[in-house]
Amino acid sequence: MTLPESASDGNQPVVCVFCGSKPGAGPKHLAAARNLAQTFHEHGIKLVYGGGTVGIMGELARTLVSLSGPDAVHGIIPAPLVAYEQGTDANNPAVGNVIDEAVYGRTTVVKDMHTRKQMMAQEVIAGGSGSGFVAMSGGYGTLEEIMEITTWNQLGIHDRGVIMFNVDGYWDGIMQWIRTAVSSEFITPVNGGIVVEARNTDDVVTALRDYKNSEGRLNLQWTAEG
Repeated sequence: MTLPESASDGNQPVVCVFCGSKPGAGPKHLAAARNLAQTFHEHGIKLVYGGGTVGIMGELARTLVSLSGPDAVHGIIPAPLVAYEQGTDANNPAVGNVIDEAVYGRTTVVKDMHTRKQMMAQEVIAGGSGSGFVAMSGGYGTLEEIMEITTWNQLGIHDRGVIMFNVDGYWDGIMQWIRTAVSSEFITPVNGGIVVEARNTDDVVTALRDYKNSEGRLNLQWTAEG
C-alpha cells in the first residue's frame, strides 16, 4: 500500500466522513449531518465521502454543496452501489450511472470497495492541517471503515485524526468496547486514545485540529517493496 506523505499546513483541510446510507430513526441523525456540513462550510473544510445520494450520506453532501459549492465535495463510489441506489430511490438524481455534480459535488466511480477506501485515504492524507476521518451514525460498513482506518493509524499507515461523532449516544457501545479492550489488555492504554469521541460538530473540528497521535503507534514502512 502506497499513500502520500502528509501535506503542509497551508493546504485546505480534507475530512473523510463515513456514515449510513439510511436516515436513521428520528430526525437527529439527519440534523447532525446538516449541522456538520454547516460547520465544514464555516471552517473551509472539504468533504470526501462514499458517494451515496441517500440517507445521511446524501444529506451531508447535498447540504455542503448548497453552502460551499460542488468543489467542496468529492464522492467516491463503486459502480455496483450506483446501480443499487438507483433501484432503492426512484426520486434521486443519479440517472444513467451519473450523479448530478450540482447537487452532490464531484463523483468518481471506481471498481471496488478497496479502491474507494484507498482513494479517500489518499485525499485526507494529502490535505492540510485539521484533515482526518470521522464516523457518523451508520451500519456494518461505517463501523468497518472507521475501524480499518483506526488500525491504519495504529500501524503507522497514516497520521490523521480518527473521530467518532457520537450523535445521541449512537457510538456509546463502541467507546465502551475500546475501554474494555484497554482494561483487558488487548489494546494498550496509549493506543486506546487513537479514537477520539466528539458529541457535537464544533467538537469534531476541534478534535481534528488538536489531534495528537499515540506514542504507541508503529512506525512501519508501508511503501517498501518485498
